[in-house]
Amino acid sequence: MRTIRNLLAIVGLATVLLAGYLLYATRDFDPGAFTVYRDFGTKLLETGDLAGSFVWAVPVAEGVSVQDVKDSMKSLAVDRNFLFVSESPFYKQAAAVTGEEFRHVSFMQFCDVRVGIEMLEHNDAYSAFMPCGISVVENKQGKLWLYAMNMDFLIHGAKELPPELKQKALRVRKTMREIMKGAAAGEF
Repeated sequence: MRTIRNLLAIVGLATVLLAGYLLYATRDFDPGAFTVYRDFGTKLLETGDLAGSFVWAVPVAEGVSVQDVKDSMKSLAVDRNFLFVSESPFYKQAAAVTGEEFRHVSFMQFCDVRVGIEMLEHNDAYSAFMPCGISVVENKQGKLWLYAMNMDFLIHGAKELPPELKQKALRVRKTMREIMKGAAAGEF
């Protein structure tokens, strides 16, 4: 019995020390960091899908065509002072390489150049996430979906961004979500 009590005491001490270390190590983290990681962990445990846990996924409404979605995204971006950077038609590249038709998958890229400049001035590593991308994907069942990286990881996932930059990043996040939701409904 004494051995079990001592073992439990050691486990308890280790838990307290680990919790203290984590609190100390994350003291400069954004206040939303724990929510971002909790939500990520919950989604990962529910689905077992790592990639799906890092992204926003929005189903496209029935009757909205691929071209409608793309035109909608471009229109919504312009309305929000976002630059449409490019489109990469992956499905065409896949067909050229394999010699077989491939379901529609294309990558649409958008940017708020002024915010991009500020993000790079803050940390060059943000360049790996630029420009903001939205994938237009026809799944294996023929249903269209829009996917984009969950920007909450970049905004809230670690050290808090400087207040003015954080507000601009939140505006970019909001705009990306509006573009995705609006395009999925076929709005212009």
